Amino acid sequence: LQGEERIERPVCSDALMTTFLDQLPFRLTAAQSRVLKDICHDMTASSPMNRLIQGDVGCGKTIVAMSAAVRVCSTGQQAAFMVPTELLAEQHYRNFRTRLEAIGIRVALIRGGMRAKEKREILAAVAEGAIQVVIGTHAIFQNTVRFARLGFVVIDEQHRFGVLQRKALVEKGSRPDVLVMTAT
Repeated sequence: LQGEERIERPVCSDALMTTFLDQLPFRLTAAQSRVLKDICHDMTASSPMNRLIQGDVGCGKTIVAMSAAVRVCSTGQQAAFMVPTELLAEQHYRNFRTRLEAIGIRVALIRGGMRAKEKREILAAVAEGAIQVVIGTHAIFQNTVRFARLGFVVIDEQHRFGVLQRKALVEKGSRPDVLVMTAT
C-alpha cells in the first residue's frame, strides 16, 4: 500500500461508503484507494473474494479493511475482524466504534474474558443482525458466536491463526468474502 498521492473522490459508488470516507480526517492514498477499488470489484463477483493485503505496519491496511466493511454493511450483511491479541482487538474496537457508529454501523468486541451477561447480550445482538461489525480474538470463531448474515471476514496477521481456526470463522457465513492482512 505504498504511494503518497492523495485522492479526493470515493472509490466505490455507495452512499454509506461516501459518507464514511468524507468523515475521515484524511484522504486515502492512491494505493489505498486502488486496493479498496479492487476489493469492491471483487465483492461484486459471483464467487467469494479471497484476497491478501500485505504492507508495512502503519501503511493503512486497517482503514482499507474498515472501508470494505462499510461497503458490506451497506448491503445488510455483517463483517467479522479476527485479530491475534486482546490488546489489538481492543484498539481496533475503539477505532472502529468511533468511525463506524458515527455513520450508524454498530460495532461489538468479543473476547474470552467477558462477563457472562455482557457476552450473552452481544451474542444475541450479533445473531439477530443488530450488530454489523464484530471484532475479536479467537473467541469469535467459537460455536457460541452466530451471525445473522456474515458477508465479510477479515483476518489480521493471518500467520498467527491455524488453517482450521480461519476456516471455522469463514464457515459462520454463507460464502463470505475473505480479506487476509499481513505485514510479513
